[in-house]
Amino acid sequence: MNNLGLNDILNSLREPTEERRKLITEAFNFAVKAHTGQKRRSGEDYVQHPIAVAKILAEIGMRSKTISAALLHDIPEDTQTTLKEIEEKFGKEIAGMVDGVTKLGRIKLRGSHEEYFLENLRKMFLAMATDIRVIIIKLADRLHNMQTLEFNPPDKQLRIAHETMEVFAPIANRLGMGEIKAKLQDLAFKFLDEENYNKVKQLEEKNYKEREQYLNKAIRELREEIEKGGIKVMEIHGRAKSIYSLYLKLKERDMDINRVYDLAAVRIIVPEVADCYEALGIVHKKYRPMIGRIKDYISLPKPNGYQSIHTTVFGPDGKILEIQIRTQKMHNEAEFGIAAHWIYSEQKKKKNWKDYFFRKKPALPEKELEWVRQLQEWQSEIGRDNKEFMEGLRIDFFKNHIFAFTPRGDIIDLPEDATPVDFAYAIHGEVGNHTIGAKANNNIVPLDYKIQNGEVIEILTSKDRKTPNGDWLKFVKTSVAKSHIRRELRKENSTKQ
Repeated sequence: MNNLGLNDILNSLREPTEERRKLITEAFNFAVKAHTGQKRRSGEDYVQHPIAVAKILAEIGMRSKTISAALLHDIPEDTQTTLKEIEEKFGKEIAGMVDGVTKLGRIKLRGSHEEYFLENLRKMFLAMATDIRVIIIKLADRLHNMQTLEFNPPDKQLRIAHETMEVFAPIANRLGMGEIKAKLQDLAFKFLDEENYNKVKQLEEKNYKEREQYLNKAIRELREEIEKGGIKVMEIHGRAKSIYSLYLKLKERDMDINRVYDLAAVRIIVPEVADCYEALGIVHKKYRPMIGRIKDYISLPKPNGYQSIHTTVFGPDGKILEIQIRTQKMHNEAEFGIAAHWIYSEQKKKKNWKDYFFRKKPALPEKELEWVRQLQEWQSEIGRDNKEFMEGLRIDFFKNHIFAFTPRGDIIDLPEDATPVDFAYAIHGEVGNHTIGAKANNNIVPLDYKIQNGEVIEILTSKDRKTPNGDWLKFVKTSVAKSHIRRELRKENSTKQ
């Protein structure tokens, strides 16, 4: 196991300035001193853990204060040094992040008592809404802990792997942090289902050499064609599917690897959005596209902010190949999610991090954290109903999401399998209450219809309908719809009594 040092962090910085390097160096030296003599289960010096976490954060574009907080994050809990001493040395902002991570560390998402588990989960989301950097540090902390999970006893391995798959990977996904999400899932999968993990890994490795030669040929041909078309190719590379996402695809296709179309993929990075569409035309001129397999996530991004154009083509030798086209900014955001916004932020400092986070220019996007605020409102509305909290969490926040449009072109973000009634309540409570019918792409559909991504949904309403139908509770998916319907039905019952 190679020991990491200060230069590993500094060399990973996206925008190194003298001031940032100085702060990180001070935090590094402080951490080394505080953790002197402490060892991890692996036998290595304990300080290797915060250094590894800090390096992960530097790689995804986080700034010096967040990286410094990561270096210091275990000090109050595991050493004689206090949080007050950290505050005196590094200031309130860094000490606040360290305190946030320390408190999150005490939240163990386990226990036979579901109430205990859910109460702690609530605390985690509250911490997330207070300072998103705390949860980003926690995700990097969890990633390194998963990378060294083998040194823990088997029962602890299973608990941590479950927690990672059920909670931390979905949070990374909702924050758009695709690379960290994929790594967390693969590491958890290895401990949760070793048999299938090894099976998929072998299937993937068996085809590796042949696939690598094929991808290299496609990359050469595509680079030549695109550059001949006058577009600069900033980067072009092959993309391997993560083991867990490959397993999910294989499960859908009877474990037949030949039926997984996007096993081989090429990613093309170009300078501007217009270049993405021009490059798509060149790709389709070179290789015949598969009908119905073009996805434009640039004009219609995924709810977690992901943007790219995906197309599936018959590549060299007629073999099926997926191609993704995006700009460098889109690529950084796809890999690092909300963390990438620190890369594009203004150089000048802001005194208050909240002003910094929610300022208008450049946008550290409020809309991408809207779901955290929704979660807070919804938590206070449902009170202590833990069953509903967990069910809603799985559907509203951790399930894959789709977009649907109103006839005016407004975008409504919904979980998969949402219905027109969910759509109506997402627009406004009164629209939901007065709903009598719905159209999807101008066709009348039943109210329990499952909305498809990108459809235009028109809600038909009537003033004669005053309250929702109790039967809607049997099929609506979102917590917003459920709580509105229940509230109106309670009101109606109380007026009848």
